[in-house]
Amino acid sequence: MPFVTVQIAKGHSVDKKRELAKAITDALVATMGTKPEWVTVHIDEFERENWAVGGQLHIDKHAGRHVEKGV
Repeated sequence: MPFVTVQIAKGHSVDKKRELAKAITDALVATMGTKPEWVTVHIDEFERENWAVGGQLHIDKHAGRHVEKGV
């Protein structure tokens, strides 16, 4: 029973998260031979102000770059 945790920044639509969960499930079914109903995908969202790369907060480095339209 695979259990996958994906960490992503907040701001993605529910539709995008559905696509992500489906793609991960499909990949595990194809590569591991598991049944789709045995795959658990946990999406852990975090604020961009709590993520830094190279000493710079992501929210400052990429302001507005990853926000989906209509969210």
